[in-house]
This record gives sequence, structure tokens and C-alpha cells, in this order.
Amino acid sequence: VRFSYMRMKYLFISWLVVFIGSWVMYVQYSTYTELCRGHDCRKIICDKYKTGVIDGSACSSLCAKETLYFGKCLSTKPNNQMYLGIWGNLQGVIKCQMEEAAQLDFDTDPEPRKEIVLFDKPTRGTTVEKFKEMVYGLFKAKLGEQGNLSELVNLILSFADGNKDGRVSLPEAKSAWALLQLDEFLLMVILHDKEHTPKLMGFCGDLYVTERVEYTSLYGISLPWIIELFIPSGFRRNMDQWFTPSWPRKAKIAIGLLEFVEDIFHGPYGNFLMCDTNAKNLGYNDKYDLKMMDMRKIVPEINLKEIIKDRQCETDLDCIYGTDCRTLCDQSKMRCTTEVIQPNLAKACQLLKDYLLRGAPSDIHEELEKQLYLCIALKVTANQMEMEHSLILNNLKTLLWKKISHTNDS
Repeated sequence: VRFSYMRMKYLFISWLVVFIGSWVMYVQYSTYTELCRGHDCRKIICDKYKTGVIDGSACSSLCAKETLYFGKCLSTKPNNQMYLGIWGNLQGVIKCQMEEAAQLDFDTDPEPRKEIVLFDKPTRGTTVEKFKEMVYGLFKAKLGEQGNLSELVNLILSFADGNKDGRVSLPEAKSAWALLQLDEFLLMVILHDKEHTPKLMGFCGDLYVTERVEYTSLYGISLPWIIELFIPSGFRRNMDQWFTPSWPRKAKIAIGLLEFVEDIFHGPYGNFLMCDTNAKNLGYNDKYDLKMMDMRKIVPEINLKEIIKDRQCETDLDCIYGTDCRTLCDQSKMRCTTEVIQPNLAKACQLLKDYLLRGAPSDIHEELEKQLYLCIALKVTANQMEMEHSLILNNLKTLLWKKISHTNDS
């Protein structure tokens, strides 16, 4: 009887483990299939292309010649599809929107993609001059009266001319207008000549292709999702730090991030705010030059302020966009204030702290730690913040460059 009882107990435990394991695997597989919908993305875009609604430099390769292929899925959200891609003999990253571009909303998911109205502008009969006015008005709303907006409009028209025939057709204009609703695409155009922004290779509708980045995360190792299930999050974070380049190479990558922060801090078209400072949004190439992998949550400051100023709130937690763009809740008005508390540099330093201090040379470890903590303590509301911002940024870059300038890694 005792033997039978023990056997039944082990059988029950075994069945329970198999059941729970199967359920977890099913949930994870369902999540994966929801995240990776490249076939659906391609079908939506190609249907629009084949009916003459949209056009662009990548459309023929994607839909007719079939020389643009979707590869490994890199998506982290179902509505923003991202894949490694192969375009002829070139490698790139394909990005596709499965839902409408999200507005700066704080507590609701984007509405399901409305395919009928996504490519509804400009309408038939719109002249090139009228389209230029539309683009200028969009830039003015997003960026304010900053920089040479007319020059930016001409840059967009040059990019929209996918077949380089010297004119922008209506389908090309529809594609360009859809892309301009995406903050990431707008920023890529503005920073097209900057080292740390991946180059745009082509587009079709609101699908676009950027240059391939060899390493798609700042640190860590990519594991199959089934293995990820059984690794505790704390141990996973420690393990990520084991799989990093040598310290001089990490320093070069860190300098790249500091330079990118500099690029978007009060540039010719205003200040842009990094609202999801995450290691998985950063990558680097085989020369250890930083490349931004995901800039969807980098938004124009003037645009964010306009949206947030009338936001109702009860606590400061109601005044967050992305993961780390925070403002304060004005309790007297029950409205969010417009000043984001923490500048981009402070968030970048927070991300780099463990990354740089682990394995740092002993002769600069103490000074590096001091500069990083001064950087993390930066607040937008502090007096002379811009002066402190420039001073700390330059101190960090100088400290790192001095240490690696004599090495092959620099």
C-alpha cells in the first residue's frame, strides 16, 4: 500500500510538472507568434502596393521581385514588428507597423490599425506644393519654429522619391506621409548624417529598412525563450554583464551613447527626450561604434509638452510616458506639469553605471564612479543645468578617451 501511495504521489507530481510546463510553453509560444507577424505585415503592405495605393524604393523588391526577405524576429511589441532582413546582397533591419502609430498616450494601447485610412493622405489632386505645405505644417506642430524647416521638407521630398525620377508620385507621397507620423523615422531623417543613427536603406508604405547592426543589444546574450523561462531575473541581469566586450571596447560604446545624447540635446530642431533608456534599444557594429536600434520612444520635447500639459493626474505616477519620461503632478490643478524631471544624460549614465564600472581600470575606477553618480543626480529643474550637463558630459568623455586612446580598440 505504501509503495502504491508513493508511486501515485510521484505520478501526480510528474503530471503536474508536465501540465504546468506545457501551459507555460503554450503561453510563451502564443506570445511569440503574436510578436512575430512578418507574414501579415508583408501581406498588408504588398496588397496596398499592388493596388497602387503606396509606392517606395523597397516595394518592388519586397512584393514583386521578392529579393527583400524577413529574417530573424527582433520584435518586442506586437504593433511594432522588427526583423533582420536580407535585401539582395545587403543585410538590414526591417521595421513594420502593425497598428497605427501610437500617439503620446499614457494609459491606453494604440487603436487597432485602420488599414482603410492609414494611407489616406495626401488625396488625389494634391500638388507637390500643397504636399510640401502639409509636411511643413506637420514639422511645425511636432518641432515648433526651430531650425530650417524648409530644408527638412526638401530632404523628405528627396527621400520620398523612391525611384529617383525627379518627382514624387501620389503613392510615394502617401508612403512618406505615413512614415512621418512615426517619431523614430522623423528622428532618423533629422540625424541622417550622424554616426550613431542607422542609415535608412528604403521604404514601402510605413515599412522601412535600415542598415544592419551586428550586435542588437548593449550587453547580454540571446537565449532561446524556453531556456529564458528557467533563469531567475536577478541571475539573468548578472549573467548579462558577463557577456560584454572588453572594457576599452565598452568605453568606446559608452562614448558613442554620450555623443548621441549630445546630438539630440538642443540640436537645430530642438530637444528630443529619451523615454525608454534600455540596453535592448542600443546596439553596436563590429568596430564597436554605438548604433541606436530602437528610437520609437525618443520624442520631440515640444510635442510631449503639448500632449502632457492637460493630462489629468492624482499622483506623479500618472505623469509618465514610456518607461522613464516623468513629470510632476500639480496637486492644486490635478494636472501634469510639462517639465520632464530627469534629463537624457542622467538616464544614459544610469544605464552605463554597472556596464562601465565592472572591469574598469583601478586607476580611474574611483573618478569614473564619482562622475557617473554626479551625472545620475542631474535634474532638469536644477539651476545652471545646461552648464552642469555640458561639464559632466565632457568630463566623462575625456576620462574615457584618455584611457583608451592609446589602445587598438579606440
